[in-house]
Formats: sequence, structure tokens, C-alpha cells
Amino acid sequence: MAESMRGLRRSHRCTEVFASDIGRKVTVMGWVQRRRNLGSLIFIDLRDRSGLLQIVFDENNVGAEGFAKAGTLRNEFVVAVEGTIQKRSAAVNENLKTGDIEVIAETLRILSESDTPPFPIEENSQTRDDIRLKYRYVDLRRPDIQRNLMLRSKVAYLLREFMANEGFLEIETPMLTKSTPEGARDYLVPSRVHPGNFYALPQSPQLFKQLLMCSGYDRYFQIARCFRDEDLRADRQPEFTQADMEMAFVDVDDVIDVNERLLQYVFREAIGVEIPLPIPRMTWQEAMDRYGSDKPDTRFGMELVDVSGTVRGCEFGVFANALDNGGSVRGICVPGRGDLGRKQIDKLVELAKTYGAKGLAYIQCKTDGTVKSSFSKFFTEEGLQALIDAMGGKPGDLLLFAADKNKVVWDVLGALRLHMAKEMDLLDPGQYNFLWVTEFPLLEWSDEEERFKAMHHPFTMPMEEDWGKIDSDPGAVRAKAYDIVLNGTEMGGGSVRIHQNDIQEKMFEVLGFTQEQAWAQFGFLLEAFKYGVPPHAGLAYGLDRMVMLMVQAESIRDVIAFPKLKDASCLMTDAPNTVDVKQLEELGLEIRSEKNEE
Repeated sequence: MAESMRGLRRSHRCTEVFASDIGRKVTVMGWVQRRRNLGSLIFIDLRDRSGLLQIVFDENNVGAEGFAKAGTLRNEFVVAVEGTIQKRSAAVNENLKTGDIEVIAETLRILSESDTPPFPIEENSQTRDDIRLKYRYVDLRRPDIQRNLMLRSKVAYLLREFMANEGFLEIETPMLTKSTPEGARDYLVPSRVHPGNFYALPQSPQLFKQLLMCSGYDRYFQIARCFRDEDLRADRQPEFTQADMEMAFVDVDDVIDVNERLLQYVFREAIGVEIPLPIPRMTWQEAMDRYGSDKPDTRFGMELVDVSGTVRGCEFGVFANALDNGGSVRGICVPGRGDLGRKQIDKLVELAKTYGAKGLAYIQCKTDGTVKSSFSKFFTEEGLQALIDAMGGKPGDLLLFAADKNKVVWDVLGALRLHMAKEMDLLDPGQYNFLWVTEFPLLEWSDEEERFKAMHHPFTMPMEEDWGKIDSDPGAVRAKAYDIVLNGTEMGGGSVRIHQNDIQEKMFEVLGFTQEQAWAQFGFLLEAFKYGVPPHAGLAYGLDRMVMLMVQAESIRDVIAFPKLKDASCLMTDAPNTVDVKQLEELGLEIRSEKNEE
């Protein structure tokens, strides 16, 4: 039966006692990790968020009643123990922070009993994700998850501390705002007071932080909750956290300077990683040409090589057609994989097809000096050797080629590059390669909507030297946009914002907005811009991603207390779910069944 604390107060967490405290009386509380009954002695490992502490129950010290009570303890019982610290009577446990001491119990209170937990409370659990998330409150007791969340708390504190010292003001922006559907899908919230009208949960504080710059708060910062109704991946959630900032009277270099020093401070203080400054920069075009990705992992080579010039005029139709249609032929050289078997090559071909390729051409430079190629009959021996030389191939290498529109070629080879690096164990988890990717395209073409869309958002400033192309060649206009990338993951991004009315109006025009549509969606911002707006720029980090990369987790679910599944549902709370009809009636809503629709 559970007991009350009856005036007991915890004096220490489990690992806040040391050998220097031997002889001291303490009161510790936590969960039973394990119990060992040796007959005359009972040992338990007591666990709290700080770690483990061994408790010893001896009838001579805890009394017959207390000793009998200790015999009933099971895993995950919550207990309070008063006792005295002493040096361990048995061998020291080098794996524990408290491995050289133990507490000799004098009183025991069982504060709460526990059913057998659905899975062991242990690090690196092999339990299925759906079970872990259904019982997330149990899963959160695991030491590795607790370390992740404690580090996340520390990172948030360090961010706030640095930003405050740099003169940033922490200002909250609204959660209930207006839907501006130029971007990901909004989560909508119906209004009871305004029937038929809806709020949207913010995808980011973008418009409000720009208004704060208009209002003279020249340095803004916020750890902001954001919401996007989009398909999920390992590093995405429907609700997530941004470390968001905006600065007035600045340009690209000013934003990068503050953020390089911010990253250096946070990584040093949080995990002891020293980031050398300045962080390398690479244009978007160079990143795509060299790595096939706008968030390249630079911890290894295997860079893309453009061999369009080398193969131009060849008789291989796949290469010739790609070049005739304005595409390119590019390849990667995979060292030491020239002797792969046919089945392994076929798997790479199938992988390439999932990224839009119609196939995958290859040359195997075998270790015995022979050469095998999927297209050798279309090349002379000299032509094939010229291609191998252009790729830097040598005996033992595998050369993989994609030929198509540039986007397809980049996607295919970028994915193959990463796949092979994982297969070859080239990704050092202890290496932190930061990179700024700059000068993104301002616009990208949507085949689905048959119009240009903003690659970032409609308020991104174009590069002045490219603005003259906005009518003749919109796709060639570069933006004053920048992403910070770590080990192949985009950790944050931002841009200089448009602050001139004529450029903003033209931007809306290029995106297909009429003046009326632009004002209907963004009128409050455009109205504010009439009253004096400073040049401004900003950046936002995905806080979840940042911590995920720091702890080298495979998913941001391991650094979020209560995450959702890939379908945006919560197994623990069974959300989303139906609501009472009365609530719907108050909101003027009716749920139509598929049968009624028919």
C-alpha cells in the first residue's frame, strides 16, 4: 500500500552524493531499477533523472518491518529512503558515478507501487517504436532519453543567454493567426465567436517578427512553437520548436557573424565540441554541382563529376538524349567497390529509380585491371578510357552515372553518394562539419501548379545584381538566402527580407498573385510597410534537429518529450479524435460522412 511522504524532504538526487559524504545522513527518492535479495541483505538500485545509487537493506539497520517491506519491492516502485552513506562493502562499480559508495537504509517508505512495465527501462531500447510511444511516460524514464531532454533544456538556456548578451529581446508572437497558404498546409482552428471563420496555427513567426522590425525592436529572439500539416519524415514533426531571430539594419554577413558565434558558444558549452570559425561557405549552385544536394554532407568525398563534355557526341542514346534535352551526364567514383556482384549493382539501379532515374549506367574498374561497363558497346576503348580518366577512376573503383535533367541527376547521385557512404562506414559520428549554403534560387518552378513558387517565402530579398532578370529569366534570380548545414542536415535557415514596396509588389506578381490577392493575404504586412521599414534579415533553427544532431539520435522523436507518429497521431493520448456534437454545433461545423457525400 502506498504511503505518504509525511514531512520527508529529499536531500539529494541519487548521484549528488560522493565519497566525501561518507557518514552523512541523506534522504533519497526515486524508482526501483533493480532488486537483489541475498537473504540477509537486500540491494536495490535506486534511479532518478541523475542516475543510479545502490541502497542496502539490513534488518539490523532498517528493522524487521522495514526489511520485510524491502522484500516486496519490484521494478518501478517509487520509494523514499533515509539512510547513511558508506563506502561500498563489495567491489567498486566503475561504470556508475556512485560506484564507490552506497546508502545503508534506516527507513523505507513505498510512495507508489507499479505494475510490471511494458518494456525494460534501459538504454538503447530495442522495443518497437509504437509500444514505446504508447507508453511514452515509461519510455521517458530511460536514461538516454532523459539525458537528451536535459541537454535540450541546457541548449535552450544557452541560446537565451547568448542572445540576451547580444542585445536580443525575447518577444512572444501569437499562436492564433491568419492563414497564409503560400507554403506548407496550415493547421486550422475554427472560431466560435466568428462563425465560418478560422485561425491558423503559425508555421513560423515570420510575418510577426518582420512587423517587430518595423516597430523598432531591432533585435528579436524567441523559442517558438510552430505547426505544419505536412508529410512527416524522421526529422520532422507536425509541431516543432524553432529558435527564431530577426535583426534590423543588417545584411547577410551580419546575420552569419552572430550565428557563427552563437553556434560556437552553444556547442562548446553543451557538448564540448569546438567549432572553428569562420564556418565554410558554399553557394547553392556549387553544392548541387559537387554533392547533388543543397545540404551536403562534407565528411567524405565521392563528389559529383560533370562528364557532359567528355561524352558529348557519343552513340549511347541515354547520354545523348539527356544532353540534347538540356540535361547533363554526371557521375560519382566509389573507391574500392569495383568488384561488386551483379545483384549488388542491380540494387543500386533500383535505388536510383526511386529518385527519378530511368536507370543507372556504370563502369567497374576491377582490381585485376579489366573493365566492365553497362554501355561499353557504344564506346570505343579509347572513349571509355577517356571517361574513366575524367572520373579519376583507378583499378578497384566503381563509377556510377546518371543522365537526365539536372534536378534528377543531382537527386539520384546525391542519394547514391550518401547510400554508399553509409555502406562503407564513412560517416564519422564524432565529426561535426558545418557549412553555410548561400545564394539559393529565389524561385522554383512547380509543374503541378504551372507557376513559379518562392523557394523560401515571398518576402526573401533577391540579389541586387540578378533583379534585372526577374521578367526575362525568373529562375536565374538568386536570393539573399542562407542555410546552416551540419553533416548533411539542414539545421537552420534564413534570408534578408524585402523592405522595398516595389520589389515586394513585383515578387507577388511573379508568384501569380493579383494585387487584390496579395492584399487579402498579407495586407497587414504591406500596410505596415507604408510607415517606414528598416532593412532586416533573420534566421531560424530547428531546435529539435539541433539537439538531435548533438546527441547523434536517428530521429527527432528521441529529443522531444511527447512526439507524434508519422501520420501525426499520438498513440498515448489517442489524438486526433472525435469531439462532442455540441462542440461542433457551437462552432457551426458538421462532419459529413462518406455515405452522405455519395
